[in-house]
Amino acid sequence: MEYFVPGDAEDAFNFISEEFFGVFKPQQKESEFLELLKVFEKTKPHNIMEIGTYKGGTLFCFCKLAPNAKKIISIDLPPLAYDRYFRRFFKYFTRKGQKLHLLKADSHRKETLEKIKEILDGELLDFLFIDADHSYEGVKMDFEMYSPLVKPSGIIALHDIHLPSAGVGKFWNEIKKNSIYKEIGNTGVIYIN
Repeated sequence: MEYFVPGDAEDAFNFISEEFFGVFKPQQKESEFLELLKVFEKTKPHNIMEIGTYKGGTLFCFCKLAPNAKKIISIDLPPLAYDRYFRRFFKYFTRKGQKLHLLKADSHRKETLEKIKEILDGELLDFLFIDADHSYEGVKMDFEMYSPLVKPSGIIALHDIHLPSAGVGKFWNEIKKNSIYKEIGNTGVIYIN
């Protein structure tokens, strides 16, 4: 039996933000993240990947709002990444039939890319969320390494595109010129065609 089945995106966001003393609350602005979740749900994703999980609030929403998802991949770095406390709760995030892969790894390493390809086993991602290394070089590397794993009609979302101190905005301004895109507040969405 599933621990929690949301009625909609707002239900999922409110649940994870309020339960467990707000420990898992997503770090995104609520109105913007809810709009992204609506875009996410429309893709009816089967394979999902998040780079930069932090405490898992976005991961919870992605799991709960994708009933058809089979593979959900999460990459994050220590020290917080998937410590015993968080790992214990993350197993309750998934829905029936979903397989959650928690990788405590550097997304910029070739070994990590190879592990992702192994997990996907020839399949492609429907949705990729990048919210990790906010440097220009870091977000560019994440995008260049993992965007080829996103299928046509898939979506790539980058968080913090308007954060003044981050290089994400500079990279976003470069890639959006040649893309079909949407800006949802501080999140940029690229539609792969």
